[in-house]
Amino acid sequence: MSWQLSIQLSLGDFQLDVKMDGNATPVALIGPNGSGKTTLLRTIAGAHHPDSGSIEVGGRVLFDSAKGIHLAPEERRVGYVPQGYGLFPHLRGADNVAFGTRTQPQLSRQARRNVALETLEQLGAVHLADRWPANLSGGEKQTVALARTLAIDPQLLLLDEPLAALDASARRSLRTHLALHLADRKIPSIVITHDVRDVRALAATVNVIE
Repeated sequence: MSWQLSIQLSLGDFQLDVKMDGNATPVALIGPNGSGKTTLLRTIAGAHHPDSGSIEVGGRVLFDSAKGIHLAPEERRVGYVPQGYGLFPHLRGADNVAFGTRTQPQLSRQARRNVALETLEQLGAVHLADRWPANLSGGEKQTVALARTLAIDPQLLLLDEPLAALDASARRSLRTHLALHLADRKIPSIVITHDVRDVRALAATVNVIE
C-alpha cells in the first residue's frame, strides 16, 4: 500500500512544509527538536488542518485543500501512538486495547476483547491484559498504547518515539515484535526515532526533517 503527502501548515510563527511518499517499507523520521516531527504526525492523523496540500493513503484521500476534503481522525484509519501513551486510567490493559476497535460496530464485545488479547500476544505482552495503567511502567504503557493502535488494523501507522520509554531489554524485545508485525501485515508506517538500532531493525528508509 502506498501513501503520499504534500502539506503546508502555519502554527503561529512555526511553518511546516513537507513532501513525502512511501509504501509498506517503514519510514524513519529524524531531525532536531522543534523541527516539526510530532506536528507532522498529528497533522496526518487529523489533529491539525493544513493550510494547503493533500494527504493520500492507499488511494483514499484524507485531506485535499483544493477539493475541500478533510476527513475526521476517526474516519482516516490512521493509527497514532503519541509519546504520552493516551491510556484510559479506568480501563485495564486489554480494555484499553479493545477501545480502539469501537469504530468497528460489527464486532461484539467478546470479539473486540479477543482482538485485543491477540494483539497483545503478538507483541509479547498478553500478561498486561488485566493490569491497570497505574500499575504499568512507562514501557508497559507504551506497549499497550501500541497494541491499541495495531488492533484497529490501520492503513497507516504513526509512531512517535515508540521505544524511547523502554529499558534496554524491553526495547530489544518490542523492537523485534514490532518489526515482525509490520513486515507480516505490510502496514505502512512513519516512525520518529533517535535510535539507529530502530532504523536497522525496522529496515526503514530515512527521511530528515529540518
